[in-house]
Amino acid sequence: MGPTNEFEIEARRCGYRRIAGLDEAGRGPLAGPVVAAAVILPARCRLTGVDDSKQLTKADRERLYALIRARAVCIGVGSATEQEIDRINILEATRLAMRRAVAALSPAADCLLIDAVTLRCPGVLSRSIIMGDALCFSVAAASIVAKVTRDRLMVEYHRLYPQYNFLSHKGYGTDEHLKRLDEHGPCAIHRRTFAPVAQIICRSLRPYPTSVSPSKETPRSIA
Repeated sequence: MGPTNEFEIEARRCGYRRIAGLDEAGRGPLAGPVVAAAVILPARCRLTGVDDSKQLTKADRERLYALIRARAVCIGVGSATEQEIDRINILEATRLAMRRAVAALSPAADCLLIDAVTLRCPGVLSRSIIMGDALCFSVAAASIVAKVTRDRLMVEYHRLYPQYNFLSHKGYGTDEHLKRLDEHGPCAIHRRTFAPVAQIICRSLRPYPTSVSPSKETPRSIA
């Protein structure tokens, strides 16, 4: 069936006019930032095909991204870096990226419809919707903007770090990414606190195994 505008209609019945859908992309990857988008659409906006970005092909996401940008009242995008993710954890970094996206809206939103995450923004009503990107039209639009924005950023990172092939997996923990990570170790945009990256860092710091002769131990060397 796809997302509907029932949540937006309900908010307008309560007197809200600038209703922003809010979603993120990039909570799960081992590398790169988490990116959030906030999208305010006009009332009774119709954009055929808008859905949870994970359900769309790359070509459909790119096409819909252009339509959303053309039709939206305004769009705000925010991100949190891999360093911020490591420092405050991925959930709090997601909230930080979302606050930055909301702050980038002009005009400002008076109501937020958010995919799953709870978020406090002073002076703005916020509602968390489980599976919001599949149920709520403006949240689905935000999911597309966030996904396309992050994917394009990872293409740029691929040019900087071609040995990891970010162009293919966008930083997610695929078999290919894990293999390349094991071969080359982490680069500047890898999330050090995520288990597969942390394990490789830990392994690189372990002493190499040594043989012990009957008469004396061979000194252990540190990698």
